[in-house]
Amino acid sequence: MRHLLRVRDIPDAELLWLLDRADTLAKAHFITDRASSPLAGKTIINLFFEPSTRTLAAFELAGKKLGADVLSLPVATSSLQKGESILDTARTLAAMRPAVLVIRQREEGVLEKIAAAVSCSVVNAGEGRLEHPTQALADALTIRRRKGTLAGVRVAIIGDIAHSRVARSNVALLTRLGAMVHLIAPEALLPKDVQATTATRLFTNLKDGLTGADVVMALRVQRERMDEYALGQDISNYHLDRQSLAFAKPDAIVMHPGPMNRGVEIDGALADDPVRSAILEQVELGVAVRMACLEAVSKTGQKTGIDTAPTYC
Repeated sequence: MRHLLRVRDIPDAELLWLLDRADTLAKAHFITDRASSPLAGKTIINLFFEPSTRTLAAFELAGKKLGADVLSLPVATSSLQKGESILDTARTLAAMRPAVLVIRQREEGVLEKIAAAVSCSVVNAGEGRLEHPTQALADALTIRRRKGTLAGVRVAIIGDIAHSRVARSNVALLTRLGAMVHLIAPEALLPKDVQATTATRLFTNLKDGLTGADVVMALRVQRERMDEYALGQDISNYHLDRQSLAFAKPDAIVMHPGPMNRGVEIDGALADDPVRSAILEQVELGVAVRMACLEAVSKTGQKTGIDTAPTYC
């Protein structure tokens, strides 16, 4: 795993290592031996072409806690504003010898071209509507911590599924780890590229989709990615509050990858519920997951491979 672009890029053994390593880092409150870290003295460049709070901050903190020098490039004042392509910008930055380029961008398919063109590792921090693998890892770890396992857990995801890279990565990752995923949305906001299977089911009826759920995740409406038809959809019946949560299991937890629009896709009081809500836990574990991912690609970049990493409980 020299690069982390898609969930499918992660081998099975390394997937479990990432979750276990992130769990260990979280339990240690992100404290590491920076001097012996594979990123000590190396550089990570964060290149975000779309707005971000949680993901950018998590990658910055993750790199610094691993002893790396971290540069977050202000895209608004970069040469992109002069007409330079994303690929040329990435090549230019890679010539400065970073260990890792962490990239978030709107255009789909560019990350694979960048990964093929540069000598450093590339990590996907969100690509258009395609994938957001590190967020899915953070979500998976949150569920595993709360429920003790992912095998057999039923996860319901409500909202704008069609435009959500988080939903796509979660479907790929959670079903691979033995969970069942219910996608719930108006017909126009269900993804055409995600097929119903025994592990993935699509619903337009909120009650049917939530029945028996162990985990309920709300998603915001991504208006910046919608056409006029999608913008015209009525989503008022796909709101997560205590009334709709009652369709799920009594101990179901509530999640949201952020940013939240309180009162739109999720009730504010429910989002803040200290027992039912795992939203801030997702944020916390997001730092640990990004630390584990940066460690993994850095070790591979050194050609030592993940198999030579120490064993963590």
